Amino acid sequence: MKTTESRERLALTLLWITPALWSVNYIVARTAPGVAEPHMLALGRWALAGMILAFIARQELWRERHSTWRAMGQYLVLGALGMLVCGAWVYQGAQTTTAMNIALIYAASPVLIALGAVVWLGERFSWRQGLGVLIAMSGVFHVVVKGQWGALGQVQWVAGDGWIVLAMVSWAAFALLQKKWPSPLGSTARLAAICMGGALVLLPFAVWEWRQPDTPAWSAQATWLAVCAGLVPGIGAYWAYGFCQKVLGASRVAASLYLGPLYGGLTAWGILGESMGWHHVMGAGLILPGIYLASRQAPETPEP
Repeated sequence: MKTTESRERLALTLLWITPALWSVNYIVARTAPGVAEPHMLALGRWALAGMILAFIARQELWRERHSTWRAMGQYLVLGALGMLVCGAWVYQGAQTTTAMNIALIYAASPVLIALGAVVWLGERFSWRQGLGVLIAMSGVFHVVVKGQWGALGQVQWVAGDGWIVLAMVSWAAFALLQKKWPSPLGSTARLAAICMGGALVLLPFAVWEWRQPDTPAWSAQATWLAVCAGLVPGIGAYWAYGFCQKVLGASRVAASLYLGPLYGGLTAWGILGESMGWHHVMGAGLILPGIYLASRQAPETPEP
């Protein structure tokens, strides 16, 4: 019981940290155009992450090698959803769309995950959690439109928005399938197996990009971007998200994604030198209590 309580406390803490780790990917995506092609960058990111994770979990992976091989189809699917679509395609979309559009589109992914968890996985969703989702969503919108709600009607959709829509839907499927497909592997070993599947799926696309005449030569800066993306939003964020979902459930963890636009704004302000506005502060005032309500476990229904 004590171990279960400590795991839940850790998962609840990681709910607030994971989106900050993912926000590093905003910097990578904005720096990558002209430096590294989307699929090559994603392959470098996930190949590095997979090798590190496989080394850490080598004993468990060897012990569970037969069950892992039998489930290889699942790991290829998860790798395609989480590393190809939510990795390379996000880098592709970031070349033409804006950060505001990306944040606005991704704001819908927790709703898809929560609804999918209720309909597909049979998870319970209380009115308190629903209220938290609505409050957090209003905070997200306030941040992404910079406090100017009329700007919603002025959003200009470009090709990159389509890539981000696909990535948003793919992320919801990735989160739900991890819960739908139970695994004997722990969080680290399972993420290593998913990375292997993702690297295999990414490889032919990366080779195709590498063979194009206008592809920039791989440089030290490209290596740095791959390492940064592999360690922080790769190993750190994906491992933490998988651990939280295993402990807390898909619908509760999905609410943490509402912190993404807020943390993304803080990252842009602190590292990229972009201005911090009152809309971030007001958005935080809605997002943070919304996360608290949405991540609380639904009360048990007494048996008749």
